[in-house]
Amino acid sequence: MPRHPQVSPAVAAIPGSVYSSLAGRLAALQAAGEEVFPLHVGDTWMEPPEGCRMEDLTVAEYPGMHRYSSPHGLPALVAALAERTTARTGCRTVPSEILLAAGATGALGAVVGAIVAPGEEVLITAPFWPLVSGIVRSFHGVPVHVPFYREADSPEAALEIVARHRTPATVALYVNTPNNPTGRVLERPIVEALAEWARREGLWILADEVYEDYSWGGPHTWTRPLAPERTFSAHSFSKAYGMAGNRCGWVVGPAAAMRDVRKISTHTFYCAPTAAQIAGLRCLQGPGDAWVATARESYRTVGEAAARRLGVAPPGGSTFLFLDVADRLDERGLGGLLEDCAERGLFVAPGPSFGPFPTAIRLCYTAAPPEVVLRGVEALAEVLGR
Repeated sequence: MPRHPQVSPAVAAIPGSVYSSLAGRLAALQAAGEEVFPLHVGDTWMEPPEGCRMEDLTVAEYPGMHRYSSPHGLPALVAALAERTTARTGCRTVPSEILLAAGATGALGAVVGAIVAPGEEVLITAPFWPLVSGIVRSFHGVPVHVPFYREADSPEAALEIVARHRTPATVALYVNTPNNPTGRVLERPIVEALAEWARREGLWILADEVYEDYSWGGPHTWTRPLAPERTFSAHSFSKAYGMAGNRCGWVVGPAAAMRDVRKISTHTFYCAPTAAQIAGLRCLQGPGDAWVATARESYRTVGEAAARRLGVAPPGGSTFLFLDVADRLDERGLGGLLEDCAERGLFVAPGPSFGPFPTAIRLCYTAAPPEVVLRGVEALAEVLGR
């Protein structure tokens, strides 16, 4: 039991930096006016749709936009999301099944806080979005990293993999498609098999679907319609519309369980930023779909070009490439290669942030304008001898 000056062992085990330990080097190069290629954080260079930016919102039009909203979210936005989710997924959705949150990060945190007791396990299919492991630890659960996206090439293989890692302490399965960091879009038979397995085993499902709009290697399969009684699906204005700084996302789940999810959200971030919710509603009512169409084509084009230059398979979706660079590591290990990249102003994320991948790196090909990204990719190709 920790006592001053110690902190919780669960929190002490969470890494402080997940995307790059060289952020200080990046800042120094930027301050010196050097060209940099910051491809380590998953973001977009594109601004949100016109009419949906903070500069477009006024107190005159939206009195109270700087005050708290309802902890559940603005009623108009919740209603719009319920309608949108029903139309997209074919699964009838009502406002009581939706929570607006401080990003999909806050949404998943509220869900984990509600369904995971201390010491219980969450199977996290890997490679995974780095923050989910820390979220589970933050609520004193145990993240179980399950190597999955490179191995699960059929429904049968997928089930064998997750079943091998399940224990009596397992309470939930986390699945992310389109996947960060691999860019893989899980095929429908695999998603169906996982949903049915979770039902048989009595597990919750955490379906991270924040890249649902960015799938071009195959159709995205929504998980919730397959097992609505146990699925929490997380979504994001950040990824959909270039609004990462607004910190607004949402989660859809079983109404009865959502009452407890709201307890956690109320006692952590209380409510999603009001102005961010207004901007999100304007996206849904206006230019959001056209913006997504433009972004999707831009992302696909630059992702495929980057993959060709680096000699890897093109991504099926999301905004990332995940590369094994074992053949270019010397006695310094992965840290040495990251240093070599930094010398060229190039910053990528280390593979161990995404699970047991000590010889891998991730790059985000949407974090800078395409021409900048491709110059960074050229620098990486030279470092890798490709």
